[in-house]
Order: sequence, then structure tokens, then C-alpha cells
Amino acid sequence: MPFADTLSALTLSPLLLLCLALVIALVESLALVGLLVPGVMLITTVASLAGHQDIGLAWLVGAAFIGAVLGDGISFALGFKHREQVTQRWPLSQHPEWLGRGARFFQRYGIWSVFIGRFVGPVRPIIPLVAGMMRMPPRTFIWANLTSAALWAPAYVLPGYLLGRAWQRHLNLPPGLEAALLTLAVIIIVLAVIFSWGRHQASRHGRLYRAIAGSIRRLPLLRRPWLAMSQSGDVPLASLLLLVIALGSLSGWTLLVMAHQGPLAIDLLAQRLFTWAHSDLAYAAGTLFARMGDSLGITALVLPWAIWLLTRKRWDALLHWSGAFSGVALCNIAGKAIFARPRPETPDYLIGSFSYPSAHTSTAVVLLGLAAAFVAAEMPHQQRFWAYWVALALALPMAFSRLVVGVHWFSDLVGGALLGLVVCALTLLHWQQQPRPSLRPCPWHLLSVASIALISARVGLLPPV
Repeated sequence: MPFADTLSALTLSPLLLLCLALVIALVESLALVGLLVPGVMLITTVASLAGHQDIGLAWLVGAAFIGAVLGDGISFALGFKHREQVTQRWPLSQHPEWLGRGARFFQRYGIWSVFIGRFVGPVRPIIPLVAGMMRMPPRTFIWANLTSAALWAPAYVLPGYLLGRAWQRHLNLPPGLEAALLTLAVIIIVLAVIFSWGRHQASRHGRLYRAIAGSIRRLPLLRRPWLAMSQSGDVPLASLLLLVIALGSLSGWTLLVMAHQGPLAIDLLAQRLFTWAHSDLAYAAGTLFARMGDSLGITALVLPWAIWLLTRKRWDALLHWSGAFSGVALCNIAGKAIFARPRPETPDYLIGSFSYPSAHTSTAVVLLGLAAAFVAAEMPHQQRFWAYWVALALALPMAFSRLVVGVHWFSDLVGGALLGLVVCALTLLHWQQQPRPSLRPCPWHLLSVASIALISARVGLLPPV
């Protein structure tokens, strides 16, 4: 497994881990950038790896301290020397409320705002910039910066370092499984960054959207199609990018799977990891999610909402949802028949069914991805990321349940997820071709209760299919 082997080799370098800790602390403290980076997750991961490799705690805390001091110092200097230019640049030009929030915090706590603000999530990357813009004396800022960083660095590093020192001893991981865990962690972090930052950049208020729009309008061949698409509102750039990236990734991943007669190296590592973590409780949870994600489970979840759309006569939404589920089902049937990849284990109810791609994963991604997109469209722009985070949190256990029950390889899940994203992108592109009336008001409380009742009956009364 070249990717995991590379990661494993990189983590053996103490110098690299110390540099990573410094850079993450710097970026996490840097003006505005810290709002877009999952700094706590990243610093905990690096500290855990450092503790696992028994790197000196003083060196790790020192690296985080230096990064935090530099991040706040750069932010202060930007505000102090470039006050007017900063407010006219992205993202403050698009989000002046961030600056207002930081200014109110600074006015309330004065010179203590830099010290307190380092530990307050929503304003942490803003306060040093505001302090510079408010012309806080540099000596006062340096004192607050150094003392707060001296407390912040151990407070953020120690939990991850302790976890790293303890996980091998208490979990008794078999040799080689660190690479599998690290690979899964990297995948989840990348997904988190995509959902928290990439989605916003591809929306009309994002910098990526404006950059692409400006470039296209200067090209005569592309200007007319772009204007035609934008007549009905925003160009669905996020859906277009999702389609291109997901389709290209699905094609490349499928070629990789086809090139191997058996499972990939990452499949074997993931299988060892889930075999090591096997327990009665984990198997029961995996079986629960597996039943929720099969055809009967998806039908139980969707049925109340489909009936509501029928009563509202929203044929457009109902047809798009029906088309998405039908499309992903046909793709799964065709893919399994074409590739005929054997499963790791084949229980009686799956005899005659092949492994690639994972139908559970692709269907769950279609269900949760489309639900997140439809819900987000009805939410304020700044709160839409919550819909995608919830969808991601639900899709991951649904996919991993197939590894827990042992009927899929890890690469099957990846292929299924990418297939689901392709179907989501195609459905959303067709839906966004013209303005649609809002689906509100929606009795989502009653519909959610009905879905829970039906899925409970399906899980408790009917066998898996």
C-alpha cells in the first residue's frame, strides 16, 4: 500500500512531526485562516503520533508554542500595518460580521482580550488582527501573546500526547495497523476540510466561485454558456466540481481495483484492523447499520417523506429522488455484474452477490448527500455546513458497518462512496437547472418520527436482504 507506507515512513521522522506541530499551531492562530482549519483535530493527531513515537514532550510543546506566537504575531502585524487593506480583502470583505464580533470582544476585555481570546474558539483567529487595527501597544501585545501561548501550547498538546503514549500499550495494536489507522484518519480529515472549506469556496460567496466566474467571462467561447446557466440564479459550480472530481476519482479507483486480482493492500490492513477491534457490541452495531442501509431500510426511511411529497404534489422533487435511487441501484447491479469481485465473506442472504461497489455505501451517500443539499438550500448561508457535517457523521458508520460484518473490502466502500457522489452531483445539476419553489413548510418532526418508527420495525422484525 504505497500511500499508507509513505505516511507511516513520514511519521517516523521526529523532526517532521515537530515541524508539523509548529505549522499547525501557526496556521490555527493565523488571522482568519484559523476559522477554516480544524486546528484542534490536527494538533491532537500530531501530538498523538509524537507521543506514540516517544518524542520529547518539551520539544513538542516548544514547537507548538513557537507556532502559536508566530501566528498571533503575524496577525497583529497585518492589522497594525495594513488596517485599511485588510478590511477590503477576502474574507473580511464578505464577512464584516467577523470583524465586528472581534471588535466587541476587544472593547469588552481590553488588553486581556489577546490572552483570553486565544482560548475562545469563535474569536481566536480574529483578536490579534483586531488588536493591531486598534493600535494596541506592541509591548503589551507581545506580553499577552507570550504568556497566553505558554499556557495554550501544553493545554492543546498534552491530551493528544497522552493518547499517543497510551494507545499502543492499552489497545495492543498488532504491528502494521498504525498505517491503517493513520490512513483512515487522513481520509476523515480531508473530508472534513472539503466539507468545511471547499463547499463554501464553490458557492456564490466563495473566492473560488468568483475567480472562476471572472476567468470564464473573459473567454468568448465560455462566456455565453456561463451567462445562460447563470440566468436562473447561481451557476451550480459546487455540483459541477463534485461531478468532475467524483467521476474522475471513481474511474481511477475502479481501474486500480481492476488491476489487482485480489484485495488491495489497504483492504487487508483494514480487515486486520476491524478483526482486531471485533466484539459482540461492535458486531451488533454493524448489523444494525447494515439493516438500516439495505433496500428495506432505505425504503422505511424515505417512505414518509415520499408520501408527504405526493400530498404536496411536488412531482419534481419526487421524480429527482426516485431517479437518484433508481440510478444508483442500476449502477450497483451493473458494477457487481461486470467486476464480479468476490466478497471477503458471503453469508447465505448474499449468495450470488458480488462485492464491488458497495451498494450500502453508495445508497447511503445518495440518501444523506441529497438530504443535506435539500436541507442546506432552506438554511441561512452561514449555517449550511451543519447539514453536510451531519450527513458525513451518519454516512461513515453506515459504510464502516460493512467492514464490521465482514462482507466488503475497504476499497468497495471507497468505490461505493464515489459512485454515490456522482449520482448526487448529476441529480443536483438537473435540479438546479431552473428555480424551484421552496419545500417549506415541512412537518419534519412528524416525518422524522414516522421514519424512526418504520426503521425500528424493519430492524427488529425483518431479516437482512
